[in-house]
Amino acid sequence: MAAAQPPLRASAETTAEQATSQALFDMDGDGLNELLYRGVDGELYATTTDRGPYALYTGSTIDIVPIGDQGGLYARTPELLTVSEDGQLVLHEDAYHSGVRERHVVGGGWQVYNKVVSPGDVNNDGRADVIARTHEGQLYLYLATGTLGKPLGTRISVGGGWSVYDQVVGAGDANGDGRGDLYARDFNGTLWFYAGTGNTSRPFATRKSVGTGWNIYNQIIPSGNGGLWARDDTGTLYDYAPNGNGTLASRKQKGAVGEWADVTQFASSGSISHTGKNEVLATTPGGSAYWYKTSTTGKLAPRALYLSEGNWKGFPYFSVSSTGTSNVSAVALVWEGRLTINDYLIGGGWGIYDHIVGPGDLSGDGRGDLLARDRSGVLYLYRSKPDIAFETRIRIGSGWGVYNAIVGSGDYTSDGRKDLLARTTGGDLYLYAGTGNATTPFKSRVKIGSGWNVYKRLVAPGDLNSDGKGDLLGITPAGELYRYLNTSPSKLSPRTKIGTGFQIYNSMT
Repeated sequence: MAAAQPPLRASAETTAEQATSQALFDMDGDGLNELLYRGVDGELYATTTDRGPYALYTGSTIDIVPIGDQGGLYARTPELLTVSEDGQLVLHEDAYHSGVRERHVVGGGWQVYNKVVSPGDVNNDGRADVIARTHEGQLYLYLATGTLGKPLGTRISVGGGWSVYDQVVGAGDANGDGRGDLYARDFNGTLWFYAGTGNTSRPFATRKSVGTGWNIYNQIIPSGNGGLWARDDTGTLYDYAPNGNGTLASRKQKGAVGEWADVTQFASSGSISHTGKNEVLATTPGGSAYWYKTSTTGKLAPRALYLSEGNWKGFPYFSVSSTGTSNVSAVALVWEGRLTINDYLIGGGWGIYDHIVGPGDLSGDGRGDLLARDRSGVLYLYRSKPDIAFETRIRIGSGWGVYNAIVGSGDYTSDGRKDLLARTTGGDLYLYAGTGNATTPFKSRVKIGSGWNVYKRLVAPGDLNSDGKGDLLGITPAGELYRYLNTSPSKLSPRTKIGTGFQIYNSMT
């Protein structure tokens, strides 16, 4: 993985706008929020008003939730919550210039949520609280306790129906009444405002529409002054200042065009964080292999040589796939019936399969899994172990031989779970929504399109524009590359041509 190229620090204009709000992540004590984000290399970076971006924390994180000063050893220094891929909630105490002093493991099981944010102070006790949404759209409130070892109280059910939103953003106090508020964007691009009530059993008032057209942005984040920042697919950030009543002023561009294109996930972003594969591996008949990394702008980055030229020449590989979590993928290779992952020999007997797919984590344990189809059309799931090995295979079902393409690397239903796409020989495209349950990993198939046999290959690259959704690529026999972005549950955008010359490859995954 190439080193990150972090964007420039927040401008003086940006930080000046934040000075009127209670900062939830003020690392240098100037009363201003710092910008915190995960770079393309998977590390967590921060910027301050007097210092450019620097690595703050290394580790696999899904959600990054600043919660302000919760009572650590050092007064007025902020605490930070992170949710890992395996569901661990960790509190990082006393963040400051050189990093984070103490880590407190709060507990596990947080993989039941697809979004964790802080709306700010919900119950007027001076501490920022936490909101969490399940995959099914149930919302829960966790009140802050002020105790770092157990920073959150017992969850309180807020209500259901929140799966209609693909982004949920904790805004802080957006209307000046001292209570934490929420913004949420639906799949049509309408932005809704939920004002805080101060009532913990019903913490948010009836929603109010405050704008349309917000689906041009891949991530929406709180600016720190009750307003919002939003990033488009060019990597450009825009500021929406608050009007004091939940509505927002006209946008203003913040910084240069494309300045924030190397950010995969902003702290407090409303989007569901994508984990897993984020690239395409292509091989030539001459035995060379190339990586195409995703660029967060809806395109593929320029190719980079994998290993050395001709390294795979004459190598009788059977199938190449990618699996893994976070921003790291593993190359799974079957050769003469033996499976290797990143040159680690897993074992023999894999020659019975004619198709292998690395869709990512299907069981909710934070580790990437493999799917394998045998020549009779039966599909099996191999759950990965922590030590680069697999559990005993699980039979998913028969009848999968009707498909000439089975791909997946991401969430196509906007619920935070990994899904699968399959194409019949007649060109019909089906979606198999993930369940998070290893014994029955998919729901019944749903047809989402036809005419897909115009493509020689279908490739699941992961998330091309860092909006948290899995996207799809199609390569024609002439080598034209087309992109389909995931825009809403079970729906792909009209195709966009993003490349030519891909006929030179004999395999792509």
